[in-house]
Amino acid sequence: MRTFYCNEINESLVGQEVQVCGWVNKIRDHGGVIFIDLRDAKGLVQVVVNPDINELFKTAESVRSEFIISVLGKPRLRPKGSENLKIDSGKVEIVTTDMVILSKADPPPFQFSDDVNEDNRLKYRVHDLKSKKMQHNLKIRNDVVTIIRRFLSDCDFLDIETPVLTKATPEGARDYLVPSRVNQGLFYALPQSPQLFKQLLMMSGYEKYYQIAKCFRDEDLRADRQPEFTQLDIEISFRDQDYIISLIEKLFIEIFKKILNFNISLPIEKISYSDAMNRFGSDSPDMRIPFEIKNISSAVENCDFKVFANPAKKSGCKVSALCIPSEAKLSRKDIDSYTDFAISKGSQGLAYIKCNDIKDIENGLQSPIVKFLDAATIKEILSTLNASNGDIIFFSAGSENLVNLILGNLRNKIAEEKNLIEDSWKFVWITDFPMFEHDIDTKKWKCMHHPFTMPIYENVKDIQEHPGKLLSKSYDLVLNGTELGGGSIRINNPEVQNSVFKVLGLSDEDIKNKFGFFIDSMKYGCPPHGGIAFGLDRIIMLLTKSNSIREVIAFPKTQTASCSLTGAPASINKSQINDLGLSYTDKNLKK
Repeated sequence: MRTFYCNEINESLVGQEVQVCGWVNKIRDHGGVIFIDLRDAKGLVQVVVNPDINELFKTAESVRSEFIISVLGKPRLRPKGSENLKIDSGKVEIVTTDMVILSKADPPPFQFSDDVNEDNRLKYRVHDLKSKKMQHNLKIRNDVVTIIRRFLSDCDFLDIETPVLTKATPEGARDYLVPSRVNQGLFYALPQSPQLFKQLLMMSGYEKYYQIAKCFRDEDLRADRQPEFTQLDIEISFRDQDYIISLIEKLFIEIFKKILNFNISLPIEKISYSDAMNRFGSDSPDMRIPFEIKNISSAVENCDFKVFANPAKKSGCKVSALCIPSEAKLSRKDIDSYTDFAISKGSQGLAYIKCNDIKDIENGLQSPIVKFLDAATIKEILSTLNASNGDIIFFSAGSENLVNLILGNLRNKIAEEKNLIEDSWKFVWITDFPMFEHDIDTKKWKCMHHPFTMPIYENVKDIQEHPGKLLSKSYDLVLNGTELGGGSIRINNPEVQNSVFKVLGLSDEDIKNKFGFFIDSMKYGCPPHGGIAFGLDRIIMLLTKSNSIREVIAFPKTQTASCSLTGAPASINKSQINDLGLSYTDKNLKK
Protein backbone atom coordinates (compact mmCIF):
# COMPACT_ATOMS: atom_id res chain seq x y z
CA MET A 1 0.00 0.00 0.00
CA ARG A 2 2.81 2.45 0.87
CA THR A 3 6.17 2.70 -0.89
CA PHE A 4 7.54 5.72 1.02
CA TYR A 5 6.87 7.74 4.14
CA CYS A 6 5.95 11.37 3.56
CA ASN A 7 9.30 12.73 4.77
CA GLU A 8 11.18 10.44 2.35
CA ILE A 9 9.79 12.13 -0.75
CA ASN A 10 12.66 14.27 -2.11
CA GLU A 11 14.46 15.38 -5.26
CA SER A 12 15.90 11.91 -5.88
CA LEU A 13 12.38 10.58 -6.54
CA VAL A 14 11.32 13.19 -9.10
CA GLY A 15 9.52 11.47 -11.98
CA GLN A 16 9.24 8.11 -10.20
CA GLU A 17 5.88 6.66 -9.18
CA VAL A 18 5.37 6.68 -5.43
CA GLN A 19 2.55 5.80 -3.07
CA VAL A 20 2.02 7.50 0.29
CA CYS A 21 -0.66 7.07 2.94
CA GLY A 22 -1.73 9.17 5.89
CA TRP A 23 -3.99 11.80 7.38
CA VAL A 24 -5.13 14.94 5.63
CA ASN A 25 -3.47 17.70 7.61
CA LYS A 26 -4.66 20.67 5.52
CA ILE A 27 -6.55 21.32 2.25
CA ARG A 28 -6.26 24.36 -0.01
CA ASP A 29 -8.15 25.09 -3.27
CA HIS A 30 -6.15 27.47 -5.45
CA GLY A 31 -8.24 28.34 -8.47
CA GLY A 32 -9.22 24.82 -9.44
CA VAL A 33 -6.01 23.11 -8.29
CA ILE A 34 -6.30 21.35 -4.93
CA PHE A 35 -3.32 21.15 -2.59
CA ILE A 36 -3.36 18.63 0.25
CA ASP A 37 -0.80 18.48 3.06
CA LEU A 38 -0.58 14.79 3.87
CA ARG A 39 0.71 13.70 7.27
CA ASP A 40 2.01 10.36 8.51
CA ALA A 41 4.13 9.21 11.46
CA LYS A 42 7.32 10.50 9.81
CA GLY A 43 6.37 13.89 8.42
CA LEU A 44 4.46 15.89 5.80
CA VAL A 45 4.34 16.06 2.01
CA GLN A 46 2.37 18.32 -0.31
CA VAL A 47 0.03 16.57 -2.76
CA VAL A 48 -1.27 18.33 -5.90
CA VAL A 49 -4.55 17.35 -7.59
CA ASN A 50 -5.20 18.84 -11.05
CA PRO A 51 -8.72 19.10 -12.50
CA ASP A 52 -7.91 17.22 -15.73
CA ILE A 53 -8.85 13.80 -14.24
CA ASN A 54 -12.53 14.26 -13.39
CA GLU A 55 -13.12 11.35 -10.99
CA LEU A 56 -9.85 11.99 -9.18
CA PHE A 57 -10.70 15.67 -8.76
CA LYS A 58 -14.18 14.83 -7.40
CA THR A 59 -12.57 12.52 -4.86
CA ALA A 60 -10.16 15.25 -3.80
CA GLU A 61 -13.03 17.75 -3.47
CA SER A 62 -14.78 15.40 -1.03
CA VAL A 63 -11.75 15.01 1.20
CA ARG A 64 -11.80 16.79 4.55
CA SER A 65 -9.36 17.37 7.40
CA GLU A 66 -8.27 14.13 9.13
CA PHE A 67 -9.57 11.85 6.35
CA ILE A 68 -7.13 8.99 5.83
CA ILE A 69 -6.15 8.62 2.19
CA SER A 70 -3.78 6.76 -0.10
CA VAL A 71 -2.13 8.78 -2.87
CA LEU A 72 -0.42 7.48 -6.01
CA GLY A 73 1.61 9.90 -8.09
CA LYS A 74 4.97 11.29 -9.23
CA PRO A 75 7.03 13.87 -7.34
CA ARG A 76 8.10 17.05 -9.12
CA LEU A 77 10.15 20.03 -8.01
CA ARG A 78 8.12 22.83 -6.49
CA PRO A 79 8.17 26.15 -8.37
CA LYS A 80 11.04 28.34 -7.27
CA GLY A 81 10.10 30.42 -4.23
CA SER A 82 7.35 28.06 -3.09
CA GLU A 83 9.61 25.56 -1.32
CA ASN A 84 8.95 24.78 2.34
CA LEU A 85 12.36 24.17 3.87
CA LYS A 86 10.87 23.54 7.32
CA ILE A 87 9.96 19.98 6.27
CA ASP A 88 12.10 17.22 4.74
CA SER A 89 9.94 16.97 1.61
CA GLY A 90 9.68 20.73 1.18
CA LYS A 91 11.45 20.99 -2.19
CA VAL A 92 9.04 18.65 -3.99
CA GLU A 93 5.34 17.89 -4.31
CA ILE A 94 3.46 14.82 -5.53
CA VAL A 95 1.31 15.24 -8.65
CA THR A 96 -1.52 12.80 -8.01
CA THR A 97 -2.67 10.16 -10.52
CA ASP A 98 -4.89 8.20 -8.13
CA MET A 99 -6.41 8.75 -4.69
CA VAL A 100 -8.34 6.38 -2.43
CA ILE A 101 -10.21 7.41 0.69
CA LEU A 102 -9.31 4.76 3.27
CA SER A 103 -11.32 6.25 6.14
CA LYS A 104 -13.60 9.23 6.49
CA ALA A 105 -13.51 11.46 9.56
CA ASP A 106 -15.91 13.75 11.34
CA PRO A 107 -14.72 17.33 11.80
CA PRO A 108 -11.98 17.20 14.47
CA PRO A 109 -12.90 18.48 17.96
CA PHE A 110 -10.07 21.02 17.74
CA GLN A 111 -7.13 22.02 15.59
CA PHE A 112 -3.65 21.17 16.85
CA SER A 113 -2.76 24.86 16.78
CA ASP A 114 -5.73 25.81 18.98
CA ASP A 115 -5.29 26.80 22.62
CA VAL A 116 -7.31 23.87 24.00
CA ASN A 117 -7.88 23.23 27.71
CA GLU A 118 -6.51 19.98 29.05
CA ASP A 119 -9.92 18.47 29.83
CA ASN A 120 -10.83 18.54 26.13
CA ARG A 121 -7.42 17.28 25.09
CA LEU A 122 -7.78 14.29 27.43
CA LYS A 123 -11.41 13.64 26.43
CA TYR A 124 -10.38 13.54 22.75
CA ARG A 125 -6.99 12.00 23.47
CA VAL A 126 -6.95 9.89 20.31
CA HIS A 127 -7.08 13.06 18.23
CA ASP A 128 -4.63 14.88 20.53
CA LEU A 129 -2.11 12.05 20.13
CA LYS A 130 -1.92 12.82 16.40
CA SER A 131 -0.37 16.21 17.14
CA LYS A 132 3.27 16.90 16.37
CA LYS A 133 3.91 17.72 20.03
CA MET A 134 2.54 14.45 21.39
CA GLN A 135 4.17 12.33 18.70
CA HIS A 136 7.48 14.03 19.48
CA ASN A 137 7.08 13.40 23.21
CA LEU A 138 6.22 9.72 22.82
CA LYS A 139 9.05 9.19 20.36
CA ILE A 140 11.49 10.69 22.89
CA ARG A 141 10.01 8.35 25.50
CA ASN A 142 10.63 5.37 23.23
CA ASP A 143 14.18 6.51 22.46
CA VAL A 144 15.01 6.95 26.16
CA VAL A 145 13.68 3.48 27.00
CA THR A 146 15.75 2.00 24.15
CA ILE A 147 18.91 3.72 25.47
CA ILE A 148 18.22 2.46 29.01
CA ARG A 149 17.70 -1.12 27.90
CA ARG A 150 20.83 -1.18 25.73
CA PHE A 151 22.98 0.45 28.41
CA LEU A 152 21.90 -1.89 31.21
CA SER A 153 22.05 -4.95 28.96
CA ASP A 154 25.63 -4.04 28.03
CA CYS A 155 26.36 -3.87 31.79
CA ASP A 156 25.02 -7.45 32.20
CA PHE A 157 21.77 -6.49 33.94
CA LEU A 158 18.82 -8.86 33.56
CA ASP A 159 15.35 -7.54 32.79
CA ILE A 160 13.12 -9.51 35.18
CA GLU A 161 9.38 -8.93 35.63
CA THR A 162 7.78 -8.94 39.07
CA PRO A 163 4.10 -9.48 40.01
CA VAL A 164 1.41 -6.87 39.53
CA LEU A 165 -1.08 -8.69 41.77
CA THR A 166 0.67 -8.90 45.12
CA LYS A 167 0.24 -8.42 48.88
CA ALA A 168 -0.53 -5.09 50.52
CA THR A 169 2.50 -3.85 52.47
CA PRO A 170 2.93 -0.41 54.06
CA GLU A 171 5.17 1.65 51.76
CA GLY A 172 4.01 5.21 52.39
CA ALA A 173 0.99 5.68 50.11
CA ARG A 174 -2.38 3.95 49.93
CA ASP A 175 -2.52 0.75 47.91
CA TYR A 176 -4.89 0.14 45.02
CA LEU A 177 -6.72 -3.03 46.04
CA VAL A 178 -8.13 -5.81 43.83
CA PRO A 179 -10.72 -8.19 45.32
CA SER A 180 -10.19 -11.90 44.69
CA ARG A 181 -13.07 -13.90 43.21
CA VAL A 182 -11.45 -17.25 43.99
CA ASN A 183 -10.54 -16.30 47.57
CA GLN A 184 -13.52 -14.18 48.51
CA GLY A 185 -12.96 -11.62 51.23
CA LEU A 186 -9.24 -11.39 50.39
CA PHE A 187 -7.51 -8.73 48.32
CA TYR A 188 -4.49 -8.28 46.13
CA ALA A 189 -2.66 -4.96 46.07
CA LEU A 190 -1.18 -3.36 42.99
CA PRO A 191 2.52 -2.66 43.63
CA GLN A 192 3.64 0.80 44.73
CA SER A 193 7.07 -0.37 43.57
CA PRO A 194 8.82 -3.72 43.00
CA GLN A 195 10.89 -3.06 46.16
CA LEU A 196 10.44 -6.35 48.01
CA PHE A 197 10.61 -8.53 44.91
CA LYS A 198 13.81 -6.98 43.61
CA GLN A 199 15.42 -7.57 47.01
CA LEU A 200 14.19 -11.16 46.92
CA LEU A 201 15.89 -11.50 43.53
CA MET A 202 19.15 -10.37 45.15
CA MET A 203 18.70 -13.10 47.76
CA SER A 204 18.10 -15.53 44.88
CA GLY A 205 21.48 -14.79 43.32
CA TYR A 206 20.43 -12.53 40.43
CA GLU A 207 23.11 -9.94 41.12
CA LYS A 208 22.10 -7.37 38.51
CA TYR A 209 18.40 -6.70 38.00
CA TYR A 210 16.43 -3.99 36.26
CA GLN A 211 12.86 -3.49 35.17
CA ILE A 212 10.81 -0.77 33.55
CA ALA A 213 7.86 -1.40 35.80
CA LYS A 214 4.33 -0.11 36.08
CA CYS A 215 3.62 1.09 39.63
CA PHE A 216 0.46 2.26 41.40
CA ARG A 217 -0.16 4.69 44.28
CA ASP A 218 -3.50 5.94 45.52
CA GLU A 219 -2.43 9.45 46.51
CA ASP A 220 -3.32 13.06 45.80
CA LEU A 221 -2.21 13.98 42.31
CA ARG A 222 -0.25 16.93 40.89
CA ALA A 223 1.62 17.82 37.72
CA ASP A 224 4.37 15.22 38.29
CA ARG A 225 2.20 12.46 39.80
CA GLN A 226 -0.15 9.86 38.32
CA PRO A 227 -2.03 7.00 40.02
CA GLU A 228 -0.21 4.64 37.67
CA PHE A 229 3.29 5.53 36.61
CA THR A 230 6.36 3.95 35.07
CA GLN A 231 9.49 3.35 37.09
CA LEU A 232 13.01 2.42 36.07
CA ASP A 233 13.99 -0.01 38.81
CA ILE A 234 17.61 -1.12 39.36
CA GLU A 235 19.18 -3.37 42.00
CA ILE A 236 22.70 -4.80 42.31
CA SER A 237 24.54 -7.01 44.79
CA PHE A 238 28.06 -6.70 46.24
CA ARG A 239 28.38 -3.02 45.27
CA ASP A 240 28.51 0.12 47.38
CA GLN A 241 26.87 3.54 47.07
CA ASP A 242 29.72 5.06 45.06
CA TYR A 243 29.45 2.34 42.42
CA ILE A 244 25.70 2.79 42.04
CA ILE A 245 26.05 6.56 41.74
CA SER A 246 28.80 6.17 39.13
CA LEU A 247 26.68 3.71 37.13
CA ILE A 248 23.71 6.07 37.09
CA GLU A 249 25.85 9.03 36.06
CA LYS A 250 27.10 7.04 33.06
CA LEU A 251 23.51 6.15 32.14
CA PHE A 252 22.39 9.79 32.21
CA ILE A 253 25.45 10.85 30.23
CA GLU A 254 24.27 8.43 27.55
CA ILE A 255 20.66 9.65 27.65
CA PHE A 256 21.46 13.37 27.51
CA LYS A 257 24.12 12.99 24.83
CA LYS A 258 21.93 10.94 22.50
CA ILE A 259 18.64 12.76 23.10
CA LEU A 260 19.76 16.39 23.54
CA ASN A 261 23.41 16.32 22.42
CA PHE A 262 24.22 17.73 25.86
CA ASN A 263 27.36 16.76 27.77
CA ILE A 264 26.79 16.37 31.51
CA SER A 265 29.68 17.75 33.57
CA LEU A 266 31.22 15.22 35.93
CA PRO A 267 31.47 14.65 38.75
CA ILE A 268 27.91 15.61 39.66
CA GLU A 269 27.96 17.59 42.90
CA LYS A 270 26.99 15.73 46.08
CA ILE A 271 25.29 17.58 48.94
CA SER A 272 24.16 16.11 52.25
CA TYR A 273 20.49 16.36 53.14
CA SER A 274 21.37 18.65 56.05
CA ASP A 275 23.33 21.04 53.83
CA ALA A 276 20.61 21.02 51.18
CA MET A 277 17.95 22.02 53.70
CA ASN A 278 20.16 24.75 55.18
CA ARG A 279 21.30 26.20 51.85
CA PHE A 280 18.19 25.74 49.72
CA GLY A 281 15.33 24.90 52.09
CA SER A 282 14.62 21.78 50.03
CA ASP A 283 15.89 18.25 49.50
CA SER A 284 15.35 18.71 45.75
CA PRO A 285 17.10 22.05 45.16
CA ASP A 286 17.19 23.85 41.84
CA MET A 287 20.91 24.48 41.35
CA ARG A 288 20.28 26.89 38.47
CA ILE A 289 19.16 29.63 40.89
CA PRO A 290 22.18 31.86 41.62
CA PHE A 291 21.43 32.65 45.29
CA GLU A 292 21.23 30.54 48.45
CA ILE A 293 19.85 30.67 51.97
CA LYS A 294 22.35 31.47 54.73
CA ASN A 295 22.03 30.54 58.41
CA ILE A 296 22.77 33.75 60.35
CA SER A 297 21.94 32.47 63.84
CA SER A 298 25.48 33.07 65.10
CA ALA A 299 25.33 36.69 63.91
CA VAL A 300 22.09 37.53 65.75
CA GLU A 301 22.03 35.27 68.82
CA ASN A 302 23.35 38.03 71.11
CA CYS A 303 21.51 41.00 69.59
CA ASP A 304 18.75 42.89 71.39
CA PHE A 305 16.13 41.99 68.78
CA LYS A 306 14.40 39.07 70.56
CA VAL A 307 12.49 38.04 67.43
CA PHE A 308 15.88 36.92 66.09
CA ALA A 309 17.88 36.28 69.27
CA ASN A 310 15.48 33.82 70.89
CA PRO A 311 15.15 31.33 67.99
CA ALA A 312 18.86 31.75 67.21
CA LYS A 313 19.71 30.30 70.62
CA LYS A 314 16.91 27.72 70.84
CA SER A 315 17.51 24.08 69.93
CA GLY A 316 15.64 23.03 66.79
CA CYS A 317 15.24 26.66 65.69
CA LYS A 318 17.31 29.09 63.64
CA VAL A 319 17.41 32.42 61.84
CA SER A 320 18.18 32.35 58.14
CA ALA A 321 18.32 34.96 55.39
CA LEU A 322 17.93 35.06 51.63
CA CYS A 323 19.80 37.79 49.75
CA ILE A 324 18.04 38.61 46.48
CA PRO A 325 20.40 40.23 43.94
CA SER A 326 19.71 43.69 42.56
CA GLU A 327 18.95 42.19 39.13
CA ALA A 328 15.58 41.08 40.49
CA LYS A 329 14.52 44.74 40.79
CA LEU A 330 11.99 44.05 43.53
CA SER A 331 9.38 46.74 44.04
CA ARG A 332 7.46 47.61 47.19
CA LYS A 333 4.51 45.76 45.66
CA ASP A 334 6.74 42.70 45.22
CA ILE A 335 7.84 42.82 48.86
CA ASP A 336 4.21 42.97 50.01
CA SER A 337 3.32 40.07 47.71
CA TYR A 338 6.18 37.92 49.01
CA THR A 339 5.21 38.79 52.58
CA ASP A 340 1.69 37.49 51.91
CA PHE A 341 3.22 34.39 50.35
CA ALA A 342 5.35 33.75 53.45
CA ILE A 343 2.30 34.18 55.69
CA SER A 344 0.40 31.65 53.56
CA LYS A 345 3.19 29.17 54.34
CA GLY A 346 2.87 29.65 58.10
CA SER A 347 5.09 32.65 58.82
CA GLN A 348 4.06 35.54 61.07
CA GLY A 349 5.48 37.96 58.49
CA LEU A 350 8.59 38.58 56.42
CA ALA A 351 11.33 40.86 57.73
CA TYR A 352 13.55 42.49 55.12
CA ILE A 353 16.39 44.94 54.59
CA LYS A 354 16.74 46.91 51.35
CA CYS A 355 20.40 47.66 50.70
CA ASN A 356 20.61 51.10 49.13
CA ASP A 357 24.15 51.81 50.35
CA ILE A 358 25.80 49.09 52.44
CA LYS A 359 28.66 51.37 53.45
CA ASP A 360 26.23 53.73 55.16
CA ILE A 361 24.79 51.56 57.94
CA GLU A 362 22.88 54.44 59.51
CA ASN A 363 21.15 55.88 56.43
CA GLY A 364 21.80 53.47 53.56
CA LEU A 365 19.53 50.63 54.68
CA GLN A 366 15.77 50.68 54.36
CA SER A 367 13.89 48.37 56.70
CA PRO A 368 11.40 48.25 59.60
CA ILE A 369 13.88 46.15 61.65
CA VAL A 370 17.23 47.96 61.34
CA LYS A 371 16.36 50.18 64.33
CA PHE A 372 16.36 47.05 66.51
CA LEU A 373 19.80 45.88 65.33
CA ASP A 374 23.14 47.36 66.33
CA ALA A 375 25.70 48.34 63.69
CA ALA A 376 28.04 45.43 64.45
CA THR A 377 25.24 42.88 63.98
CA ILE A 378 24.12 44.49 60.72
CA LYS A 379 27.69 44.48 59.38
CA GLU A 380 28.08 40.80 60.21
CA ILE A 381 24.79 39.99 58.47
CA LEU A 382 25.80 41.91 55.35
CA SER A 383 29.23 40.26 55.35
CA THR A 384 27.79 36.74 55.84
CA LEU A 385 25.41 37.28 52.91
CA ASN A 386 28.00 39.05 50.75
CA ALA A 387 25.36 41.71 50.13
CA SER A 388 25.76 44.46 47.51
CA ASN A 389 24.02 47.75 46.81
CA GLY A 390 20.55 47.17 45.37
CA ASP A 391 20.10 43.76 47.02
CA ILE A 392 17.12 42.94 49.24
CA ILE A 393 17.52 40.57 52.18
CA PHE A 394 14.57 38.52 53.47
CA PHE A 395 14.66 36.91 56.92
CA SER A 396 12.87 34.03 58.59
CA ALA A 397 13.14 32.96 62.23
CA GLY A 398 11.59 30.00 64.02
CA SER A 399 11.67 26.25 63.84
CA GLU A 400 14.16 24.80 61.36
CA ASN A 401 11.38 23.16 59.36
CA LEU A 402 9.36 26.37 59.11
CA VAL A 403 12.35 28.50 58.12
CA ASN A 404 13.34 25.97 55.44
CA LEU A 405 9.78 25.84 54.11
CA ILE A 406 9.37 29.61 53.88
CA LEU A 407 12.76 30.58 52.45
CA GLY A 408 13.01 27.51 50.22
CA ASN A 409 9.68 28.29 48.56
CA LEU A 410 10.47 32.00 48.43
CA ARG A 411 13.79 31.30 46.70
CA ASN A 412 12.06 29.32 43.97
CA LYS A 413 9.18 31.77 43.57
CA ILE A 414 11.34 34.88 43.22
CA ALA A 415 13.77 33.17 40.83
CA GLU A 416 10.93 32.02 38.59
CA GLU A 417 8.96 35.27 38.61
CA LYS A 418 12.01 37.45 38.04
CA ASN A 419 13.58 35.21 35.37
CA LEU A 420 16.68 34.50 37.45
CA ILE A 421 16.85 30.77 36.65
CA GLU A 422 19.74 29.83 34.36
CA ASP A 423 18.68 28.07 31.16
CA SER A 424 20.73 24.91 31.62
CA TRP A 425 20.72 21.37 33.00
CA LYS A 426 22.05 21.06 36.54
CA PHE A 427 22.15 17.76 38.41
CA VAL A 428 22.89 17.26 42.08
CA TRP A 429 23.03 14.20 44.34
CA ILE A 430 21.45 14.56 47.78
CA THR A 431 22.93 12.06 50.26
CA ASP A 432 22.86 11.10 53.96
CA PHE A 433 19.15 11.48 54.58
CA PRO A 434 17.87 10.97 58.12
CA MET A 435 16.69 7.39 58.56
CA PHE A 436 13.49 8.43 60.34
CA GLU A 437 11.33 11.52 60.68
CA HIS A 438 8.58 12.18 63.20
CA ASP A 439 5.09 12.35 61.75
CA ILE A 440 3.35 15.39 63.27
CA ASP A 441 -0.14 13.97 62.64
CA THR A 442 0.31 10.39 63.90
CA LYS A 443 3.02 11.22 66.48
CA LYS A 444 4.90 8.17 65.18
CA TRP A 445 8.20 7.61 63.43
CA LYS A 446 8.23 7.03 59.71
CA CYS A 447 11.06 6.31 57.28
CA MET A 448 12.40 9.18 55.22
CA HIS A 449 12.86 6.77 52.28
CA HIS A 450 11.45 3.31 53.08
CA PRO A 451 11.89 0.69 55.81
CA PHE A 452 14.37 -1.38 53.78
CA THR A 453 17.02 1.36 53.72
CA MET A 454 20.19 0.61 55.67
CA PRO A 455 20.56 2.91 58.70
CA ILE A 456 24.01 4.13 59.72
CA TYR A 457 24.57 2.81 63.25
CA GLU A 458 27.28 1.64 65.62
CA ASN A 459 25.18 -0.82 67.57
CA VAL A 460 21.90 -2.46 66.53
CA LYS A 461 20.25 -1.31 69.76
CA ASP A 462 20.82 2.33 68.66
CA ILE A 463 18.13 1.87 66.02
CA GLN A 464 15.34 1.57 68.55
CA GLU A 465 16.90 3.69 71.29
CA HIS A 466 17.93 6.73 69.18
CA PRO A 467 15.94 6.65 65.92
CA GLY A 468 15.93 10.43 65.51
CA LYS A 469 19.73 10.60 65.46
CA LEU A 470 20.31 8.04 62.71
CA LEU A 471 21.28 8.83 59.14
CA SER A 472 20.82 6.33 56.31
CA LYS A 473 22.78 5.06 53.34
CA SER A 474 20.50 6.81 50.87
CA TYR A 475 20.79 9.08 47.85
CA ASP A 476 18.49 11.02 45.49
CA LEU A 477 19.30 12.40 42.05
CA VAL A 478 17.80 15.85 41.43
CA LEU A 479 17.66 17.72 38.12
CA ASN A 480 16.62 21.38 37.90
CA GLY A 481 14.70 21.18 41.16
CA THR A 482 12.90 17.93 40.35
CA GLU A 483 13.70 14.67 42.08
CA LEU A 484 14.29 12.14 39.30
CA GLY A 485 14.66 9.19 41.62
CA GLY A 486 16.12 7.86 44.81
CA GLY A 487 17.84 4.82 46.15
CA SER A 488 19.75 3.32 49.02
CA ILE A 489 21.90 0.51 50.25
CA ARG A 490 19.45 -2.06 51.63
CA ILE A 491 19.25 -3.87 54.93
CA ASN A 492 20.56 -7.44 54.60
CA ASN A 493 20.39 -8.44 58.27
CA PRO A 494 17.09 -9.77 59.75
CA GLU A 495 17.85 -8.31 63.19
CA VAL A 496 18.39 -4.83 61.74
CA GLN A 497 15.28 -5.16 59.58
CA ASN A 498 13.12 -6.15 62.54
CA SER A 499 14.52 -3.25 64.58
CA VAL A 500 13.49 -0.79 61.87
CA PHE A 501 10.00 -2.29 61.78
CA LYS A 502 9.76 -1.93 65.56
CA VAL A 503 10.64 1.79 65.38
CA LEU A 504 7.73 2.18 62.95
CA GLY A 505 5.41 0.72 65.59
CA LEU A 506 4.96 -2.75 64.08
CA SER A 507 4.45 -5.57 66.54
CA ASP A 508 5.98 -9.03 66.09
CA GLU A 509 2.59 -10.20 64.80
CA ASP A 510 2.40 -7.26 62.34
CA ILE A 511 5.87 -8.05 61.04
CA LYS A 512 5.02 -11.72 60.59
CA ASN A 513 1.71 -10.99 58.82
CA LYS A 514 2.99 -8.25 56.52
CA PHE A 515 6.62 -9.16 55.96
CA GLY A 516 7.04 -12.73 57.19
CA PHE A 517 7.85 -14.07 53.72
CA PHE A 518 10.50 -11.38 53.29
CA ILE A 519 12.23 -11.88 56.67
CA ASP A 520 12.14 -15.67 56.26
CA SER A 521 13.77 -15.37 52.83
CA MET A 522 16.46 -13.11 54.25
CA LYS A 523 17.39 -15.78 56.82
CA TYR A 524 18.60 -18.11 54.06
CA GLY A 525 21.31 -15.69 52.98
CA CYS A 526 21.05 -12.12 51.84
CA PRO A 527 24.00 -10.45 50.06
CA PRO A 528 24.88 -6.79 50.59
CA HIS A 529 22.93 -4.96 47.92
CA GLY A 530 21.50 -1.62 46.92
CA GLY A 531 19.67 0.06 44.15
CA ILE A 532 17.77 3.02 42.86
CA ALA A 533 14.47 3.79 41.14
CA PHE A 534 13.60 6.61 38.75
CA GLY A 535 10.29 8.04 37.62
CA LEU A 536 10.55 7.51 33.87
CA ASP A 537 7.64 9.89 33.26
CA ARG A 538 9.42 12.69 35.13
CA ILE A 539 12.61 12.16 33.13
CA ILE A 540 10.72 12.44 29.84
CA MET A 541 8.78 15.47 31.14
CA LEU A 542 12.04 17.32 31.75
CA LEU A 543 13.72 16.21 28.51
CA THR A 544 10.75 17.46 26.47
CA LYS A 545 10.30 20.58 28.68
CA SER A 546 6.68 19.64 29.24
CA ASN A 547 4.59 21.18 32.02
CA SER A 548 3.17 17.88 33.27
CA ILE A 549 3.84 14.17 33.05
CA ARG A 550 0.40 13.91 31.43
CA GLU A 551 2.11 15.39 28.35
CA VAL A 552 4.42 12.36 28.04
CA ILE A 553 1.98 9.53 28.83
CA ALA A 554 -0.22 8.26 26.01
CA PHE A 555 -3.38 7.79 28.08
CA PRO A 556 -3.01 9.57 31.42
CA LYS A 557 -5.48 10.13 34.24
CA THR A 558 -6.76 13.55 35.27
CA GLN A 559 -6.04 15.15 38.66
CA THR A 560 -9.13 13.34 39.97
CA ALA A 561 -7.55 9.99 38.97
CA SER A 562 -10.13 9.47 36.24
CA CYS A 563 -9.82 8.80 32.50
CA SER A 564 -11.70 11.38 30.41
CA LEU A 565 -11.44 9.16 27.34
CA THR A 566 -12.88 5.89 28.66
CA GLY A 567 -14.83 7.11 31.69
CA ALA A 568 -12.86 5.01 34.16
CA PRO A 569 -13.37 4.41 37.03
CA ALA A 570 -16.88 3.21 36.28
CA SER A 571 -19.63 1.31 38.02
CA ILE A 572 -19.94 -2.46 37.59
CA ASN A 573 -22.99 -4.70 37.43
CA LYS A 574 -24.63 -6.71 40.21
CA SER A 575 -23.37 -10.09 38.97
CA GLN A 576 -19.76 -8.89 39.05
CA ILE A 577 -20.26 -7.63 42.61
CA ASN A 578 -21.79 -10.95 43.66
CA ASP A 579 -19.01 -12.96 42.01
CA LEU A 580 -16.50 -11.14 44.21
CA GLY A 581 -18.48 -11.72 47.38
CA LEU A 582 -18.81 -7.99 48.02
CA SER A 583 -21.70 -5.86 49.20
CA TYR A 584 -22.64 -2.74 47.31
CA THR A 585 -24.53 0.55 47.36
CA ASP A 586 -26.95 1.69 44.67
CA LYS A 587 -24.78 4.58 43.50
CA ASN A 588 -22.05 2.30 42.08
CA LEU A 589 -24.28 -0.49 40.80
CA LYS A 590 -25.42 -1.35 37.30
CA LYS A 591 -28.27 -3.84 36.92
